[in-house]
Amino acid sequence: MARVIHFEIPMNDPDRAVAFYQRVFGWKIEKWPGPMEYWMVKTGDEKEPGINGGMMKRGNVQTTTNTLGVESVDASVATVTKAGGKLIMPKTPIPGVGYFAYCEDTEGNLFGLMQADANAK
Repeated sequence: MARVIHFEIPMNDPDRAVAFYQRVFGWKIEKWPGPMEYWMVKTGDEKEPGINGGMMKRGNVQTTTNTLGVESVDASVATVTKAGGKLIMPKTPIPGVGYFAYCEDTEGNLFGLMQADANAK
């Protein structure tokens, strides 16, 4: 069973958005040193229920998005499309992290699929 493991919040002004979420919720937000402009969000103590997420400059993604952890992005995309959903962004490697794709459900909601793989290039 796939579980929500991550969220993403698009932003127009990173400084303003980071300051807002830090001030309102006390989140710890740090710029990711990876190959794209991305900020990692820690929402609380790992011992408490909840998930962490990320923030990125608004682009094609216009709304807050949940990401589900899956064993195989390819198999999950096939299941999504067979059930009437759509592939929005094909499987993409995130070096050292894994593989990611964006899909859309039958109601038009965007969601991500993440396959962990430290060897992804």
